[in-house]
Amino acid sequence: ELVACISGAFSSPDVFALTAGFRRSMRLCRRKARITQQSCYSRCPSSCYSTLAAPYEEVVRYQRHPTDRNRLIILVGPAGVGVNELRRRLITSNPREFQSAIPHTTRVQKSYEMNGREYHYVSKETFENMVYSHRMLEYGEYKGYLYGTSIDAVRTVIDEGKICVIDLEPQ
Repeated sequence: ELVACISGAFSSPDVFALTAGFRRSMRLCRRKARITQQSCYSRCPSSCYSTLAAPYEEVVRYQRHPTDRNRLIILVGPAGVGVNELRRRLITSNPREFQSAIPHTTRVQKSYEMNGREYHYVSKETFENMVYSHRMLEYGEYKGYLYGTSIDAVRTVIDEGKICVIDLEPQ
């Protein structure tokens, strides 16, 4: 009965297939519960009733109060899915509102680069001290060099009144 109510609220066939599978798992759980005289929840709490707890969560547009600070946007995805391109397009579409934090690196500065524009160039010891003192939001190693985004770099962007956008590759 509950499944019929839930599936009736959705019009998508994909959602109905999901609820049909949910109904089947409820039947199996009830059958097992009758045999062993245990409640369904005690036998399989993750597959049955946790789905009932929140079948739908309302999403509303975030309205920032003028006195609130801007937030950080983190785009996460594996290499090749386009999070870097998405970050670049977002910043290009509205550079007065969005900006990327300047990351730190231990690699050698190239002739055309400026410290504080492309990267903050630091020694390996300084970088490791920042990691150990929890001053890095994220970091990783690539081709023997360390790269990462410091909390201070994010705060710098937010203090300028912009929304900081960074992209991460999960490792």
